[in-house]
This record gives sequence, C-alpha cells and structure tokens, in this order.
Amino acid sequence: MSSRGWGQQRPRLKTTSIFRSEVMSLVQLYIPSDVARYTVSQLGEMGLIQFRDLNQEVSAFQRSFVNDVRRFDEIERKLRYLQSKIIESDVDIYDFLDDEFVTAARGPRDIDEMEERINAHEGRVLRLTAAYKEMQLKHVELIENKHVLEEVSSLFTEISGRQTGTPRPAGGRVSATGPLDSVPLLGRSDTMSSRRSIGSMDAARGELGFDAEIGAVAAGRDINVGFVTGVIARDRISTLERVLWRSLRGNMFLNYVDIDEPINDPRQEEPVYKSAFIVFAHGETLRDRATKIAESLGATLYHVDASAEQRQEELIDTMSRLDDLYQILENNRVARINELTAVSEQVNTWFTVVRKEKAIYHVLNLFNYDTNRNSLIAEGWCATNDIPAIQSALHLATEDAGSNVPTVLQELRTTKEPPTFVRTNRFTEGFQNIVDAYGVPKAGEVNPGLFTVITFPFLFALMFGDLGHGFLMTLCAALLCYFEKRLSWMAKDESLRMFYSGRYIVLLMGIFSMFTGFLYNDIFSRAMAVFASGWRWPDDAGGEGVVVEATKLAHTYPIGIDPAWHHASNSLLFTNSYKMKMSIVLGVIHMTLGICLQVPNALHFKKRINILHVFVPQIIFLFSIFGYLVFAIILKWSTDWYARDASGELTHISPPSLLNMLIYMFLRPGSVNESERMFSGQAALQTLLLLVALVCVPWMLLVKPLILRQEHNKIVSEGYGRISSHMRVSTEADGMAGAVIVAEQEEMQADDFDFAEIMINQTIHTIEFCLNSISNTASYLRLWALSLAHAQLSEVLWSMIFLPTLKMSGSFQPVAIMFGFAVWFILTFGILIGMEGLSAFLHALRLHWVEFNNKFYDGTGVKFEPFSFRTVLDEAEEQAQ
Repeated sequence: MSSRGWGQQRPRLKTTSIFRSEVMSLVQLYIPSDVARYTVSQLGEMGLIQFRDLNQEVSAFQRSFVNDVRRFDEIERKLRYLQSKIIESDVDIYDFLDDEFVTAARGPRDIDEMEERINAHEGRVLRLTAAYKEMQLKHVELIENKHVLEEVSSLFTEISGRQTGTPRPAGGRVSATGPLDSVPLLGRSDTMSSRRSIGSMDAARGELGFDAEIGAVAAGRDINVGFVTGVIARDRISTLERVLWRSLRGNMFLNYVDIDEPINDPRQEEPVYKSAFIVFAHGETLRDRATKIAESLGATLYHVDASAEQRQEELIDTMSRLDDLYQILENNRVARINELTAVSEQVNTWFTVVRKEKAIYHVLNLFNYDTNRNSLIAEGWCATNDIPAIQSALHLATEDAGSNVPTVLQELRTTKEPPTFVRTNRFTEGFQNIVDAYGVPKAGEVNPGLFTVITFPFLFALMFGDLGHGFLMTLCAALLCYFEKRLSWMAKDESLRMFYSGRYIVLLMGIFSMFTGFLYNDIFSRAMAVFASGWRWPDDAGGEGVVVEATKLAHTYPIGIDPAWHHASNSLLFTNSYKMKMSIVLGVIHMTLGICLQVPNALHFKKRINILHVFVPQIIFLFSIFGYLVFAIILKWSTDWYARDASGELTHISPPSLLNMLIYMFLRPGSVNESERMFSGQAALQTLLLLVALVCVPWMLLVKPLILRQEHNKIVSEGYGRISSHMRVSTEADGMAGAVIVAEQEEMQADDFDFAEIMINQTIHTIEFCLNSISNTASYLRLWALSLAHAQLSEVLWSMIFLPTLKMSGSFQPVAIMFGFAVWFILTFGILIGMEGLSAFLHALRLHWVEFNNKFYDGTGVKFEPFSFRTVLDEAEEQAQ
C-alpha cells in the first residue's frame, strides 16, 4: 500500500486518450467529522470519485445519517406540495437560480434558515388553502340554498296563482298577490326548467285538491303535510324520483329544477351539474323516509321555512352573505397568489439545494464512522490524473469548514478490477455511446470508440452515398451543432434526445455521404459531369430501341464513376459488380483492423501468448482465404481484359468469375480451369494457401491451452501457489499520524486452473472464428445491397414524380412543377433521408457490433459513475417529468 501526502511530488501524469480508458486509482480518504459535509459537497461539484459502500452489511435504516436523509426528504415533500399549488394557481415559476447559494459552501445555519423559510411558506399556504376550501364549501352551500329557496318559492307562487286564478306571466315568472308570496323576487329564474312528478295523492284527490293542501302548508296551517328540500346531482334525480315513488308508494309530490351553471364543489375534481328539488309527503314517517333516501343518494338537504315572509328574509340574507363571501374568497385568492409568487422565485433554488444536501448524506452513509477519532473513512475510484484536482477540492473544503485538521488522501494498491472511465467531449460522446450500448470496455482494453469515429460514418456513407442527400443531412446536423445551446431543451425530450445527442454523428454521416456520393457520381440520382468523360457516344444515336455502343477515349475519368455510365443500359450491371467487390475489399480491411487490435490488448495485459498463438494464426487464416480474394479482386480491376495486341487479337481471356474461383479452390484444390486462370502458378498458390489455412486451425485450437497447462504444471512442481487472500491495513507507518487501522478482506483468484474448461473455451473460439470469417465477410455485402436500394429508390422518385412535371407543356406547367417538386422533396426527406438513413444506420451499427468488435473486444467492463451533483439533479428532473 502506498500513500502520498499533499507536499510530495507526483509522477508525471499520463496523457489522456480515447484509445484506452483512464488509469484508475483506488483512494482512501480520512475525513474529520466537522469537515465531512463540506468535503462531499466539493467532490460532488467536481464529480471525480465513485465512492464504494463500506457499510454493505448495515441496513439503510441503521446508518449514521439516516435522520438527515429523512429531514431533507420531508423538506423536498414540502417543496413538491408548494410547487403543485403554484401550478394549480397558474403562477409562473421563475427560472432564476441563486448560483451563489447553490454552489457556495453552505453551513448548517444556512440550511436551517432555508428550512425555516420553507416551513413558514408552507404553513401560510396550508392555512390559506384550508380557509379557501372551507369558504368554498360555505359558498357552495349558500348557492345551493339560494336555488332551493327559489324553487320552493316558485312552486308556492305557482300553486297560489292557480288557486286565485291569476295567470302565469310570460317569461316563466309567477306573480302572486295572495297570502303565499307577495313579491316577485321569490320567483324562479327565467333560465330554469321545471318538471313535476305527481304521485298517487293526485289520483286520489285531484291536482287542485293537492294544490290546496300545499297551499295550506304554505299558509302555515297544520294539515300534516310537510316537505323536504335539497340539491342533488342532475344524473341522480331520476333515480331519486323512482326510489321515492316505490318507497312511498306514490304518496309524494316531487318537483325539481335544473341549475344551469355547474357548481364548483371543492370535494369533486370537476364541476358538477345539479338540480334543486322539493318533495311533499304526508306524515312524519314518510318525510323521514324521504330524507334518508335523498341523503343515501348523495343529496344535500336544506331547511326552508313554510312562511313566505321568512323565505324572503332568508333569500335576501343568503344573497348578502354570498356577496360578502365572494369578496372574502377573492381576498384569499390574492393573498395565496402573492404567497405562491414569492415561493416561485426561490423554488428552483431550494429544490437544487435540498437535492444536493440529500445526496451528500446519502454518500456519507457509505462511509465508515470511527467514533473514537471522530472521523469518517471513505474509499472510491477516481482517475489517476484527477488526484491533484481532488486534493485541491479537499483543501478548499477544509478552508470552508474553518477547520485546522485536513482530509488525508492516500492511494491503495489493490487487485480489484477498476471501473472504466473513457474521457469524452461533446464530439466523441455520441460515438462512445454506440460502443457502450454493445458493452463497456474493460479497464485498459482497447476502446473501439476511437475507430468508430471514422469507420461508422464511412460505412454508413457507403450505403447512403448521394451528394444531395448527404448535403441535406449535413445541413440539418450543422444547424443542430451551431445552435446546440439554444436547442439544449431537446435533450430533455425523450423522442428528440437521440437526435440531439447524436448530432455530431449525423454531421459526419452527412459529410461522408457527400464524399461517397461524389465518388458514385450521384446527386439526387442524377450524374455530375465535373470532369471530361472517358467515353464518347456516337453522334447518330439511331432510333428508339436501337442499341449503340460508346467509344472509349484515351483518358480516364479522374475521380469516381464516369457519368457516361448513368446513361448506359448496362449501368446496373457495372455498378452492381463494382459495389459488390468494393464491399468485400472494405469488409476484409475492416475485419483485419479488428484482428490487429488484439496486439495492443495482449501487450497491455501482458499476455504475449495471445500474439503468437491467437493473433498470428487468425490473421494468416483470414489472409489465406479472403486476403487472396481481395488480391484477386484488385488484380481483376487492374487488368484490361479487352486489350488487343498489334494483330487485333485479345491478349487475355474473358474475365473469370471470382465466386467460382473461391468455390473450386476448396472443391478442386490444385486445379484451375484454363478459361478462368488469372495468372501463372495460380493453382499452386491456391493449394499452398489452403494448406496454410488448414494448419492454422489446430494452431489456434491446441497450442495455447497446451502451453498454459505446461506453465501451470511447472509452477505447481516448483512449489509455488497463489495467495487466496490478503489483508490491507493502514497504520501509522504509512506516514499519517493517528491514522485509523482499517482491515479489509479482498477476495483473490483462487488456484482454479481447469484445463478442460480452457480447452472447451478455446474450441468454441476457434470454431466461431473460422465460421465467422465466412459469414462476416458475406455480411459486408449489405454495403452493396443497401447502396443499390438507395440509388434505385432515388431514381424512382425522380423519374416517377418530378421528371414528368418537367416534360409537361401548357399554362399549368409552373403549378405542376411546384407541386411535383414539393411532393418529391417531402418523399425524399421522409423516405430516402429518414427511413433509408435509419436503415443504413442500423446496418452500420451491426457491422461494428458483430463483424468488428467480436474480433478483439470483450466489453465486460463496468462504467465509471462518479458522485456528481449534475447527475443527481438530472435524474431528479427526469423523475419529476
């Protein structure tokens, strides 16, 4: 174990590179208790250490700082409550963030003052809300009571009018001059629609007789007929009517009126439409029964006096109380909005601080607490290059706490495998995410992300190659990159996050697509005559259906495919052959790169046996078969098969089929048909290559396991064995006065050499490599297939949609051209760039994950996840959404 003090000179830092992950160190911190909170806060701002849990055997409820975590959980709950009230009241939440309070060293007094302010705001909002709800309930009661009074008065007025013969006036009001009602104020509103249900009492006495009884009730004469009044939900009034009819056996009289405006009942989530009703019945028993039935159906009952004068006074008093209560409600609302506005100015700051403080105590619960020395012991992983920055943060935390006892940091030697930390920037982050989606590299393993930066957009461009489509893609990605700060909101949207985080990937894909489109000589499926063509068409092209042949000129088109091929009838045959062979060549090169990356891995992990007995036979096997195929493709490309000698005879035979050549190389080794021979000695070379490939199979299969067994037997025979465990102890001898003795049992690899397991594993890898060499090479033909599909679909959209509008004539041609161009552009952008681009992206992803990565990449590492306030706040924001 080694330790370094603050004043000791550190060795020169290693250069950071994306080629490998950062060199990691396991560090141990001895933190005085009064400095612990400030120390974790500083480290959280920097995000450089991934802390280990030293209390795994202790439950979450028994840890030292569980009460502090609960405290901030409660504060956060109060803030969520205040935030919900702010949203309910349509108060704007300020984006203001008090950076000084959020990032500065906050002492316990600052936190206590913040908590007091939050508690005070919550208390006032709770009181105002409770009072508002109570007054709302009272307001609802007064509104319903008003409608009940109007309904009862209207009914009595109507009956009084029928008894005295006074006609009902137009507009729905009833004016009565009799003893029942003397003022029209008690009449029902014009907007109310009334219905009446008459029970068996009407059949027994007749409507006028029952009206006389109701009139007697209204006049105050005791004839044992009473009434029940109230308000019920409109959708339950028919149920109430049926139940009353059956329960009272028709001995009832029901009248109700629909209240036009919905009633905002605070006990209901949505406004409710209600109806006011009155039920007349004989006897106390029937009235009690009607009361219970109405209450069981959710009706609210109100007492209404039978006296008209008393009802008038109650109605006037109710209207007066409604006006007063409305003013009180408005004052309460204004006071509540003012209170919530004051909270909205600080709620983001408080949320940030509370989440940070809660995260601090979560981390403190990971530490060991030494009660004797009143200090905390922490362990964690960090990049070796970041240790100086961590020491500076520890020094600042000590100053912020006003302590004279510093935090001590020491590096520990350990056999534990560290987490993987690949330092990226905005440009390389997207490419590294592609690699991490397959698997995180082990510590020290070659990182495919470095090569993915170039190979991924290049392979994509081979399938998507079109100068016009590439330009549109580049333009969109360039706008995302240029306005990335203004468009940072896209990172918070789940559907747009992928495009925003991969903006630099799309940018390179567009640039490479422009390059390959230039080589393919394609711009929206049209050819570009940038240079002089190497072919010349005859001046007399003949009639329709006549086949003419272009004449080869002395010069060659300098870059890319000659534009003359776009007008040829055999252009598809030429481009198919060209792109198919190009796919094989580039695929073999890509796989060769993957195999060669085994060498730096073997050197780094000190496994030179993998170079001689894994890398060498694999590369020889690949080159013996598919390297020879690439050689034959290049030879066929570079040979002029139609060259003639001075006498006009062909100097070569017809171009041979390379597919047949490769097949018969295995089926008939040592013999080549004269019609398919490409060079002298071809049969002998193919036989030699086939024998070499066969030799490589047992080389890969047997040599490495046998050597490992020999080395193991030698170690055992000499009496050496592996240490199964070791004790790590920090003492005063480490240069730290008063250091705490800490012992940890680290599990080591036991002497678990198993030759059978190694042999089985090597057999699987050998078979997999041999078979994958064939299947992976064929898999690269997707570069040709998708490029062909993209070009043909682009040609179809041009010739079927936009080109016919250019051939039109007449006054409608400009309109047709505009419409055709709009449809062509939308389909080009949606299908060729959107759908075809996504398809090419997924195929390029597969070529990297399967054909490239499996040649050298394990991807079994664990990602480095340091404690960072930024990560904590981002996760909290995602959960809030």
